[in-house]
Amino acid sequence: MKREKQKHRFALTMFMALVFFVLQTVAVIIATAAVYLLIRLSLLDDLFGGKANFLTVILFMAAISVAAGLVITLLTSKVSIKPINRIIDGINRLSGGDYQARLSFGKILDANPTFSGIADSFNTLARELEGTQMLRQDFVNNFSHEFKTPIVSIAGFAKVLRRGDLTEDQKQEYLAVIEEESMRLSAMATNVLNMTRVENQTILSDVHSFNLSEQLRGCVLLLEGKWTKKEIDLQIDLEEHRIEADEELLKQVWINLVDNAIKFSTQGGAVSLEIREKKESLSVSISNTGPTIHADQQKRIFNKFYQADRSHSTEGNGIGLALVKRITELHRGKVTVSSENGLTTFTVTLPKKQA
Repeated sequence: MKREKQKHRFALTMFMALVFFVLQTVAVIIATAAVYLLIRLSLLDDLFGGKANFLTVILFMAAISVAAGLVITLLTSKVSIKPINRIIDGINRLSGGDYQARLSFGKILDANPTFSGIADSFNTLARELEGTQMLRQDFVNNFSHEFKTPIVSIAGFAKVLRRGDLTEDQKQEYLAVIEEESMRLSAMATNVLNMTRVENQTILSDVHSFNLSEQLRGCVLLLEGKWTKKEIDLQIDLEEHRIEADEELLKQVWINLVDNAIKFSTQGGAVSLEIREKKESLSVSISNTGPTIHADQQKRIFNKFYQADRSHSTEGNGIGLALVKRITELHRGKVTVSSENGLTTFTVTLPKKQA
């Protein structure tokens, strides 16, 4: 990619140099033709009062070249800088919030690899910005919906409790709902804050060796209320593995992935955790039975704000998997997903040691 960009820059530089060379050559040809014509018509001596010499001729040619070059430049500038004006116009449209702006130089220039490369890069940027803007708008709508639901529940049950004409069992039930919805709000806010923090982080500041298997078991226990409620069949058979990483950051990865596995698993379904060890890395796979994630969605689910479930039938705000991806990248690892025949598996591969 870097070589390709350098190639495009070099080609553009050569193209602009060629344009200036052609203009300069035309100006010199005009000057030479003018001097030759004056000499042929014996007008040069008359022009300089019979004192024309070699230096005078050279200076006269230079003056005509400059004048001709200026005139040619003025006449052709609109055409020669038209591609640059189009780029500037496109950039101004993007900076003004018009993410539907697209760049094209016309049939002739678009056939040139240099200009087609510039147009492709610009249009890719515009499409990415347009997609991000749409995702942001969706995020605002989705996040508002996700926040509103638990707030309404908390307010409603608080009003009922305030009346006081309830049995002890009813009070405990409503308090449990308030507690659950409060934890849900807290989890959403935490994910947003964590995403903001790791987006601006470039290095791992608290790397040490710890038991990865124990950490995974601990994350599963933290979510016990969720998987017992759905009667999930947990399949955990982890041998002891140690890893060198940021323990707190990795904890967020496993909580998000296990929580998603439980969330999207069918009632009474199965969730499994597995660790595979290689010479230099460890791979953690978290699988669940449930709806298949389509191939087009698999390419986008790690994007910030994206939600594969557009119906809001499941909780979520499109931050969790983006957070997983970012933390994994900070550890020089990668996260992948496969989903077919009702089985979805997320696999996080991490180096055993951080450089």
